[in-house]
Amino acid sequence: RVKRAYGRDSEVIYPPVDTDFFTPGNGKSELTADGSRLTVDGYYVAASRFVPYKRVDLIVRAFAASGRRLVVIGDGPDADKVHAAAGGAPNVTFAGHADRETLREYLRGARAFVFAAEEDFGIAPVEAQACGTPVIAYGKGGALETVVPLGSAGATGLFFDEQTVESLNAAVARFETESGAITADPCVGQAAKFANSRFRAEFSAWVRREARI
Repeated sequence: RVKRAYGRDSEVIYPPVDTDFFTPGNGKSELTADGSRLTVDGYYVAASRFVPYKRVDLIVRAFAASGRRLVVIGDGPDADKVHAAAGGAPNVTFAGHADRETLREYLRGARAFVFAAEEDFGIAPVEAQACGTPVIAYGKGGALETVVPLGSAGATGLFFDEQTVESLNAAVARFETESGAITADPCVGQAAKFANSRFRAEFSAWVRREARI
């Protein structure tokens, strides 16, 4: 897009992800929005600002239809639409806004992090991987560079091809069949590629080079 708009080449420096904070835990999360305990194992998690392009409503509709357990973290101007998408389904829990510690606990305990947006980068999927959690992501944009799909060495997740309930649920079903091929260590290792230290080193090198320092 830079080449098309400005007629010049560009260099990609990935934004930093706090891999010192987002780390694997020692067990499953037991947090819920109302302070009670999660009694159903195997929940999925989505965490996002509720704005239209994030497509949180799509994730909610897909899980409401499938009956799989979903915890949704976040809020925003699209909240009414996102909540309506659940249709009162008991398997969908809205946890509201969460601080970083609570978000980390949900990520650590989830079977997978679900991401339906097309982003230039997308920090949340990398934070999930830093917690050792696989990612199920829409296969466009930055996710293609941050998630290693099933079928590749060191897989950390998989993609769905269309922003539809059917495509997402098919990907979740595939994940449940083949998730044994994904372990925490490759997820953590993939996230480490986007650590703060890499950003500082690459950005500093770029500044020195361009300033002829």
